[in-house]
Amino acid sequence: MSELKTNKISTNDQNNVAIDNALGLKSYDTAGRDALTSVAGDMIYNTTTSKAEYYTGSAWVETGGADLVQVEYLLVGGGGGGGSGRNNANNGNGGGGGGAGGLITNVSGSNSGGGNAANPAYYVVPSTNYTVTVGGGGPKGPGAYTVSPSAEKAGTPGNRSQFGTLRVRGGGGGGGRNGAAAGFDSMTSGKSGGSGGSGGAGDSEQGYNGGTAYSNYKYGGGGGAGAVGVAYNVNGKDGGIGVTTTIITASEATTASVGEVDGSNVYFGGGGGSPKSYVSADGSTINGVGGLGGGGGSVNGPGAGSGTVNTGGGGGGGRDRSDGDGWEGADGGSGVVILRYPNTYTMSQTGLTLSTITQGDNKVSIITQGTGTVSFA
Repeated sequence: MSELKTNKISTNDQNNVAIDNALGLKSYDTAGRDALTSVAGDMIYNTTTSKAEYYTGSAWVETGGADLVQVEYLLVGGGGGGGSGRNNANNGNGGGGGGAGGLITNVSGSNSGGGNAANPAYYVVPSTNYTVTVGGGGPKGPGAYTVSPSAEKAGTPGNRSQFGTLRVRGGGGGGGRNGAAAGFDSMTSGKSGGSGGSGGAGDSEQGYNGGTAYSNYKYGGGGGAGAVGVAYNVNGKDGGIGVTTTIITASEATTASVGEVDGSNVYFGGGGGSPKSYVSADGSTINGVGGLGGGGGSVNGPGAGSGTVNTGGGGGGGRDRSDGDGWEGADGGSGVVILRYPNTYTMSQTGLTLSTITQGDNKVSIITQGTGTVSFA
């Protein structure tokens, strides 16, 4: 015979039952719950999930609606391509460096691009598809190669990356002599560096502006996620530095071939370098350095450095030359999407190239290519 023991049960003014002490539901782990012969309306406390659950007649459901999954992220857009150098001249007039891809993160203690703090916490609904896109790098600005009139071209902006409702811009293309910095740059003439993930003049929401240019004869480094590119009137046209992240370690980044590792730090979003307009004391030409975070450098020849893949780094600007053609710029590096979530969940995906590692109580999925969907269960 069943027995009910209680200190007090009464009704309140709203005609409902009031219980003085806490109501304790019977506890089961998931295996024990599934072994029950249950009917619709049964309730238990699941010790495996630490959730109260009720039976619908066909499935156990957690009380209080959907069980949301908190996801930490790092999103980096594709870097912009570097601009080409000047034709028929040998006076230090190269193309602008490409801007780094935009960068946002919500990892505590990290910064988003453009000097912004980390974004708020982000939650997803289990068994729901979320779109993911890894933005490709922008193509380089082509040289003229005997085209008349001279046609030194700007680099092309990089492409956006996305996770669910979150999006980041691609970096702006570096300017060519006859083509201002493309798409996302505040300059309207000359060979300025492309802005890092910037949507227009002065917009540094996801990165910093490129170094400024002057007329048709100077050029600037590409903007990075962490700093502006160096301007034309400085002895050095380096790309802006990127920002560091703690969502993955240096060894994990090396294994996955993402980011640029510098000691124990992992950088993303470096701007592309532009050729420097002076010669050192020993007679050698000094070339612009790409910003830490995958930015490509400039070299005295045809091989301006491309932005590194899966960093969002901007491409290096091309140098001038006096034999009728300008050296081409270099391509921007592709972006990346990195997601960290509790290891009690499994992430499914379609259309993406990724690897997943375990960090203590979390899993980290590093997505390096593609457009598709992810879901968590």
